[in-house]
Amino acid sequence: MSDTRPVLAVTSKDDPTADLVVRELHRRGVPVVRLDSADFPHALTIAATLTSDGLAGTVTTPSRAADLSGVRSLYYRRPSGFGFPHLAEQDARFALTQARYGLGGVLASLPGCLYVNHPHRIGDAEFKPSGLAAAASCGFRLPPTLITSDPEAARTFIKEHGPVIYKPLSTPLYRIDGVSCTVEVAEVTAEEIDDTVAGTAHLFQRRVDKTADVRVTVIGEHVFCVRIDSGLLDWRTDYEALTYTVVPPPPGVPQALAAYLDHFRLVFGAFDFAVDRQGRWWFLECNPSGQWAWLEPETGLPMVAAMADLLERGAAA
Repeated sequence: MSDTRPVLAVTSKDDPTADLVVRELHRRGVPVVRLDSADFPHALTIAATLTSDGLAGTVTTPSRAADLSGVRSLYYRRPSGFGFPHLAEQDARFALTQARYGLGGVLASLPGCLYVNHPHRIGDAEFKPSGLAAAASCGFRLPPTLITSDPEAARTFIKEHGPVIYKPLSTPLYRIDGVSCTVEVAEVTAEEIDDTVAGTAHLFQRRVDKTADVRVTVIGEHVFCVRIDSGLLDWRTDYEALTYTVVPPPPGVPQALAAYLDHFRLVFGAFDFAVDRQGRWWFLECNPSGQWAWLEPETGLPMVAAMADLLERGAAA
């Protein structure tokens, strides 16, 4: 008998990666209910009750409905934020918090559901200091790193460990002349540090003398390692300059990857490494919601199928 339990895809309307995965699940005959938090409450309703077996009820979109007690897996990929533009500021603030803790709390508490990844675990893993501390404990090699709001501490660190790069601790978008921009990773000297450093927290890290980068995408039990050659400090600034090669992970790295994901209770992660002139891999970060689908046509790796396999299988009995 076919499994009629749906996969919930919680993502924005404009998400090419989710499109590929949903299309593959549809091809396999796996039911999918796709929703975005921005659709709540005008085009998305929730009715949940608590039972001795956990939550029951339904989440309903204009075209589909899902039984909350029978969701096999939930694919959580950067949904849009809640919005209540028709309400006054104070009412909108109240409605937004109720939506976040109500609908968000229900979707985070589905019984017997495999989360890829659980939104709360994503939140934990997105803190860079937490990720770096976990990476060190799992056995990865890390460059010397400083997180500070003290200008003098920054100058001292740069003089001791230079060359040093600056990284944002998160990546909020700026809009410059109507164009969305991000703060780029950049090399910084001690002379460039001024008192504005005291205005917030900053991350400084010794620059790895690298020959290439590696993106490692872990999807369940599958580990996909792709070397990225670019000659750039930050390869994400120019995708046209990149070349890709599938490579095996060095000894010890698969075990460290598994330990890192276990630490944060994740089943998916997009890891970035810098490869130095001795061939050593240096951990830079892991994004629990990272992009990956653009690598499949470049390498032939079966990444969409691996994600669909994971979601179709659901949680272990």
